[in-house]
Amino acid sequence: MNGHELMTSSPRQSKNQTDVNQFVLTFENNRYASELFGQFDQHLKLLEQRLHIDARARGNSVSISGDVVATSQARRALDYLYDRLQKGGSIELSDVEGAIRMAIAADDQLSLPTMERKAKLSMSQISTRKKTIAARTPTQDTYIRALERSELVFGVGPAGTGKTYLAVAYAAQLLERGAVDRIILSRPAVEAGERLGFLPGDMKEKVDPYLRPLYDALYDMMPGDKVERAIAANVIEIAPLAFMRGRTLANAAVILDEAQNTTSMQMKMFLTRLGENGRMIVTGDPSQVDLPRGVKSGLVEALQILKGVEGVSVVRFKDVDVVRHPMVARIVRAYEATTAVQDESEQTDR
Repeated sequence: MNGHELMTSSPRQSKNQTDVNQFVLTFENNRYASELFGQFDQHLKLLEQRLHIDARARGNSVSISGDVVATSQARRALDYLYDRLQKGGSIELSDVEGAIRMAIAADDQLSLPTMERKAKLSMSQISTRKKTIAARTPTQDTYIRALERSELVFGVGPAGTGKTYLAVAYAAQLLERGAVDRIILSRPAVEAGERLGFLPGDMKEKVDPYLRPLYDALYDMMPGDKVERAIAANVIEIAPLAFMRGRTLANAAVILDEAQNTTSMQMKMFLTRLGENGRMIVTGDPSQVDLPRGVKSGLVEALQILKGVEGVSVVRFKDVDVVRHPMVARIVRAYEATTAVQDESEQTDR
């Protein structure tokens, strides 16, 4: 059972004419309540900072006061997080941040698919035996739903938005459930010009530096020994994009990361590898192209060509979806603003 309201005051008009609300939420399980509030009430402090409310814990209860809309958002976030604890999950600061974002989005966009009756939050999730990941932003929620619905999904946007991590997590979930027989991870090795022969070791060792983010996500979602066995048995295959030619990838979850660094020919080659019962996920950031000047990004072109094609979903992440350190979002915005000014200047000079 989620927290229940012990005391509610009627909204009243303050001196600055802002609606103010106050109530007390009590949670039956003391241990869960303690985890919900966080060590030294750090989770409640985050609620205060993000929603500009007052949240004071006492035992297994929390008194919340502030703007009517903000306190309602706080209640939804706390109820969702408490329900997560009841289901055996855990809570970190990033989870609290995600719950707050979703609660705010539910008010900003009433048609958001994560809204249920009684204003209860329900975020899309990806679950494996080792870990369950819940969407932390509305765009992540849309992305997970697109992965479930479409055979080919493009996740595009800045670094730190979770597009690659969620793609690998979803592939791991499909593998565990037997929906696919294997996972294939690929990246264009632009830094080495895809001429990896001069590097020491076997193919795995040659491409490891370029695929490390994919490995990190895999080990997060699956036990390390299972990942190693799966790689050894080619159930999980790691290959640079150049080695995809001539293959048909059936019964597989195939991920192409850093796709902005593919050429038009490479992207077409990759997309046409999709076989029966296959799923493809393409991730990249069109603003971070490392191709030689004058070479068009295969990702940018594909997004234009495949617009409106049945079975293809495109999910675009923005700086507000960055789920790393808050500074990352500010850095992304600063670079985007500078790029916009430069583009405008170049157009004026022509």
